[in-house]
Amino acid sequence: MTERMKEKLKIGNREFNVNEHTYIMGILNVTPDSFSDGGKWNKLDGALKHADEMIKDGADIIDVGGESTRPGYTLLSDEEETERVVPVIERLKKEFDIPISVDTYKSHVALAAVLAGADLINDIWGLKYDGDIAKVIADNDVACCLMHNRDMAKNPYNNLLADVLNDLQECINIAHKAGIKDEKIILDPGIGFGKDLQMNLKVMNNLEILDVLGYPVLLGTSRKSMIGLTLDLPADERVEGTLATSIIGVMKGCSFVRVHDVKENKRAVKMAEEILKA
Repeated sequence: MTERMKEKLKIGNREFNVNEHTYIMGILNVTPDSFSDGGKWNKLDGALKHADEMIKDGADIIDVGGESTRPGYTLLSDEEETERVVPVIERLKKEFDIPISVDTYKSHVALAAVLAGADLINDIWGLKYDGDIAKVIADNDVACCLMHNRDMAKNPYNNLLADVLNDLQECINIAHKAGIKDEKIILDPGIGFGKDLQMNLKVMNNLEILDVLGYPVLLGTSRKSMIGLTLDLPADERVEGTLATSIIGVMKGCSFVRVHDVKENKRAVKMAEEILKA
């Protein structure tokens, strides 16, 4: 992929200048059991109100998740996950003019979400869990975020940073084989997934290595265990730690940060960007 292709990315009806700015993806968990905000927004009216707050606070994309992916999470059926996310996506598209992402790795959920109006599929397994999800993305010409993940017990690392790059290249190859366009691809280094604390910190400190792959990068660190373990804090006290990671993301060239606390991260990102421009 060329730098020219990386300059602009279209998600829904919006164009994102991914080389010039770090955008905010606001997290909307419609789950009863997410690690940091489970049960807060899993009723439709509450979810819409929270989305409205995030949009007013400066979110550029809303990411809807129907299944918690915290450690030890309960795997949902396709039907249950679909029933959680589709009504929310439909109402969000009706009431707000903002691109909508759905956080799923299942093709049936992804298809239902796209038909409901989702503009981006955010896959924590980078197209490797469900062999049909890449075709859903390609056939519907929506954007996708391909996250790095691996089962360390079955597949330990030989060289962390090289392995992360190779794993993400495999995701890209799956996307290409299915016909997903380069300008529809975002990559995520997978902080908090398939890595221990020191691995997460090392990937954070070397985010710029993803530049070699040539795609916009989304950083998702918000309230994660990397922050909790480092600062010895519970999930609801990790705002400052998240802000530190978002600022590093800006400095390392990330195009998106996926966060719970939109207002605070929006301000921190703007401050970092203005300093870097000076």
